[in-house]
Amino acid sequence: MSTPHPNQSSRRGLLKYLGLLTGAAALPAAIRAFGPRPKSTQPADLVPELSASAAGNNPHRVALIKTTDRAMGVRRAIELLQPQSFNNQRVFIKPNYNTGDPAPAATDPIILETLVQEIQADGASAITVGDRSGMAETRRAMEQMQVFALGQRYGFETLVFDELGRDDWQYFDADNWSRGFAIARPVLAADAIVNVCCLKTHRFGGHFTLSLKNTVGMVARQVPGDSHDYMRELHRSANQRLMIAEVNTAYRPSLIVIDGVDAFVDGGPEQGQRVQAGVILAATDRIAIDAVGIALLRKLGTTRDVSSGSIWSQTQIRRAADLGLGATSAEQVELITADSASAQMADELRPFLS
Repeated sequence: MSTPHPNQSSRRGLLKYLGLLTGAAALPAAIRAFGPRPKSTQPADLVPELSASAAGNNPHRVALIKTTDRAMGVRRAIELLQPQSFNNQRVFIKPNYNTGDPAPAATDPIILETLVQEIQADGASAITVGDRSGMAETRRAMEQMQVFALGQRYGFETLVFDELGRDDWQYFDADNWSRGFAIARPVLAADAIVNVCCLKTHRFGGHFTLSLKNTVGMVARQVPGDSHDYMRELHRSANQRLMIAEVNTAYRPSLIVIDGVDAFVDGGPEQGQRVQAGVILAATDRIAIDAVGIALLRKLGTTRDVSSGSIWSQTQIRRAADLGLGATSAEQVELITADSASAQMADELRPFLS
């Protein structure tokens, strides 16, 4: 593992504190694993709840930084949020490489590089970056987004999920998946998982693609030796948005970052109507950060599917809340800011958060 980037300050040391159980977390009782269970998973009743003190007195906090500077925005959002320490942790970073197109279609290289710098500066023992593309050849998409070059520079491991073997997948059962789904075992084996997302709509039935939807990239299209096409089932199902929420039961993120410097307010996920939203978000609660992302899309002017009704009645959000994955109402979501411009944006967003 390479040493922390020389431009990093020591301020990440201030973020270390006790609390948050993360990484490959427990499965709710309604979602059970079958086949050999990864060593990092635990029975649901053995995993303690996230305490308020371990998440800055509110586990549903969302840090909001108004900026068009991705590197600065990520650093300030993490500093403001104060997530768990990554010291001596094996960290898995799950970016969004559905394709290798420029952000907001895919994770911008600056976002990934900055996160790696921050996590290494906080003392992580190892970092792995991996994904499975949905509309492109994964290795090519990762090459286009400089992942392998950054891996060589910073000493982190890279992983193309399409190239995993049969034994590298863990199956889970779920209500709306006919044969369950399979998650890449290297994700589940990590001590901490970082979910890195873009701000965009999804024209193929997801309606929006934020942190809940980004988890689908951890799921196999096909497991070697298993002829079932899990992504074909997902995208042909009338229950697609329920299924998206259900795959999130397989793990608990340590940190979520949404790059909202640019956004697709229509179309998506690989192309669409682009606007400059000028914001970076960070949280540990997938529902809370997705709710804020939807509020941003609504404020910017977006599709009827994303704009209609309460955010909390959106199918992805409602199903995730029913599964106990995070916030269940706007009242639980706390927007935290560090400057007047960000505070003004937060004030403008709150009416859209209902």
